[in-house]
Amino acid sequence: MLSKHPERCRFPHGHSRRIELVLVCPTLDAGDMVCDFKWVKLAVADYLDAFDHALCVNKDDPYLERIDRDKERIIVFEEGDPTTELLAKRVFGHLSACIRRGEAFETPEGVTYRIRPEVRVERVRVGETPSSWAEYSADSK
Repeated sequence: MLSKHPERCRFPHGHSRRIELVLVCPTLDAGDMVCDFKWVKLAVADYLDAFDHALCVNKDDPYLERIDRDKERIIVFEEGDPTTELLAKRVFGHLSACIRRGEAFETPEGVTYRIRPEVRVERVRVGETPSSWAEYSADSK
């Protein structure tokens, strides 16, 4: 819901988004990879699941007052309207923080996945439709 949009985007609606992550590192690990994609999947799975069937809304949207936040799946965007651009920025920040903290993830089978501290997120691209997307990178402002 884009409270500042002049047309239909200001009303509740949904998208099936596709997210592309680019991670870089000056060297490859012992497995000849930047990192194991399983680590990436585990790092973003729960974070992205929170957006599934959720209503994303700007904290200043007047519609927010009419929503029962205890009964609805609501994600409030403090920084502005929940655009694809801000979603890309949020995913970038989440993944970068996981790397910075050196988070390790364990599978139900007991396998632990770690990431090297020299890996960094280069960019996150979020596709809103098959023909439109937004990208956020460390160079973005």
